[in-house]
Amino acid sequence: MSARLPRRGLFGIAAAGALAGCGFQPVYMPTASGKPGVAARELAAVDVHPIQDRPGQLLRQALQERFASDGDTRHRYDLKVDFWIAGESIGILPDTTASRVRLTGTANWTLTARDATRSALASGSARVLDGFNQFDTQYFATVLETEKVEQRIAEAVADQVAMQLAIWFRKRANPAVG
Repeated sequence: MSARLPRRGLFGIAAAGALAGCGFQPVYMPTASGKPGVAARELAAVDVHPIQDRPGQLLRQALQERFASDGDTRHRYDLKVDFWIAGESIGILPDTTASRVRLTGTANWTLTARDATRSALASGSARVLDGFNQFDTQYFATVLETEKVEQRIAEAVADQVAMQLAIWFRKRANPAVG
């Protein structure tokens, strides 16, 4: 086992060297002075509009957590998100009850500048699949499980949207990267 560890370390160093040679830089890389990088600074300037329904509230809260700043950042962008979750029964028992439910969360977003023209800067979408098993017919257990899955979907969609925006901000700041 100890013979494998040095090889793994060498492989990691070689991979890092190869990535550095091709110009790879992490999206959230801080500046040389240790301050937040372009993506983190720009994400902190994004204001997320309210999103309807409980799953939308969960998504907005997750996005705000990802965009959080030190509090001194002025909002220069507005993010409007349309978000919905659709469900379908995919495991049907002989008595026609569902044993598995699949939920699909879909978000379409648009980033606009807070300027005089309110110009649309970027747009995109995110989609996440998740599900749960229904082992019994207890309504309360199904409601709790649905809420947990909706929370996971909102978190995963927020990750996708935040990454898409971070990449967009990074490319916008340095067109040679990417």
